[in-house]
Amino acid sequence: MPSDVLSRQALNRATLARQLLLTREKMTVPKAIEHLVGLQAQLARPPYLALWSRLQGFQRDALTKLALKRELARGTMMRGTLHLMTTKDYLRFRGLFQPLLDAAMRSVLKERATALDLPALLATARPFLQEKPRTFEEVREHLLKHHVGGDERAMGFAARMMLPLVQVPEEGLEWGWPGNAGFTLAESWLGEKLSTDDDASPLVLRYLAAFGPATVADMQSWSGIKPLKDAFEKVRGKLVEFRDEKKRVLFDLPKAPRPAEDTPAPVRFLPDFDNLILSHADRTRVVPEEHREKLSTKNLRVLNVFLVDGHVAGSWSAERKKGAVTMTCKPFEPVKKADKDALVQEGEELLRFSDPDAAKVAVTFAT
Repeated sequence: MPSDVLSRQALNRATLARQLLLTREKMTVPKAIEHLVGLQAQLARPPYLALWSRLQGFQRDALTKLALKRELARGTMMRGTLHLMTTKDYLRFRGLFQPLLDAAMRSVLKERATALDLPALLATARPFLQEKPRTFEEVREHLLKHHVGGDERAMGFAARMMLPLVQVPEEGLEWGWPGNAGFTLAESWLGEKLSTDDDASPLVLRYLAAFGPATVADMQSWSGIKPLKDAFEKVRGKLVEFRDEKKRVLFDLPKAPRPAEDTPAPVRFLPDFDNLILSHADRTRVVPEEHREKLSTKNLRVLNVFLVDGHVAGSWSAERKKGAVTMTCKPFEPVKKADKDALVQEGEELLRFSDPDAAKVAVTFAT
């Protein structure tokens, strides 16, 4: 039976260590992305900012070149959202998420899904997407041409969720992918077959390495896959167990880092939708409960945030006017002067990374 109790502060420091946020690590881009089990990539820019905050000397070209060489894949994975994965991990784990994606499609479309002839729809979409990368405006037009009178949006969404697709990067772009990137079949682009192994237990070990100690519910929240109790049971002999302050069982890898509660945590800026914010059912280890509702907009966009002492302490945005770029930090509560000074220094360095041609950078604080 688990006996050691881990405080919320202990969980905070352990999670920061796993997320490479206690110190910038000397790690290659593929190794970092693999360790983190992918990076949220609803937009093209966030993975670059996420790695800048986690790795020593990260340069954006390092990520873009790997994507162009097809060593990284940007496709729909956890929670039915776009993630940037190593090609190896995408091929290994994409099949595990297909039941989730099928169910999510039906949940969103409801009765519109039952009206679709899905086999015929996919038979039309698959060769079109295999031929070359296509935007989904093109996919919807193609489907409507072959299924006259069909629900254009529903058909496009069904194809997007039910076919293993990747977004194709392009050379010469600031963040690797255009805003309306083309999709193509993953197996065609990556040159290998997807794994058909439906055993989720290896993914349990990977999740705990990146986000543990954690409950079964935490991993279900991160992945969107339910239930996962059997997958945890399958590897339980390889795990150690703790309890949190609410007496819930936490699983972890025996040799994974669990730093002391008083380990210093530097200020950090995180991009929108960062996995640190979205990967536990109970997010209070990094997000104070009183601030949770401040993290997202009405259309469910998760904001850029900054960390002070390892906890989310506010949101940030950046605006460029002519040759100057200004970051505005919006603290959720008063910030000490020493922390504010650290945020200014870190923020200016982030702006020099994101806008290297800017003549001037500045960090301000909203009241």
